[in-house]
Amino acid sequence: MRRIALTVGLWVLLATLASAQGWHEPKRGTAERKALMDALRGPAQSLFGAPVEFVVGELRVSGNLAFAMVRAQRPGGVPIQIETTPGWARNEFMYDADHTSGQALYRKEGGRWVVKDYTFGATDVWWSYGPICKVYRPVIADVCQGM
Repeated sequence: MRRIALTVGLWVLLATLASAQGWHEPKRGTAERKALMDALRGPAQSLFGAPVEFVVGELRVSGNLAFAMVRAQRPGGVPIQIETTPGWARNEFMYDADHTSGQALYRKEGGRWVVKDYTFGATDVWWSYGPICKVYRPVIADVCQGM
């Protein structure tokens, strides 16, 4: 009986902690996840050329705000040859950056997800900036501590 009580208590604690974070991750295959990735696809294709798909590292949604950490690739997991991309030709990447690693901040407007800011190949945690934290704290609280 005691073991059951401890198990139930642990589940209640975990559920409380999960809801305390204030955001959720849209599951694979959901319309919400597809809409978020589709919103980022245009900017990514501008940099990398088409087609682009994403490996999602983090995807957080809270109300009308969202944050994503992704890695861009070609369909089927084929790496992007960065030196052959439009972004490289326009000199939009730092030479020593992780070019296909990206982050995006979204806002839902008129029922659609819109990318408000994004970067591929960042060399810092640009989204931890005070004014960004002020707006996007519900989805990036872990990097906004003390701001």
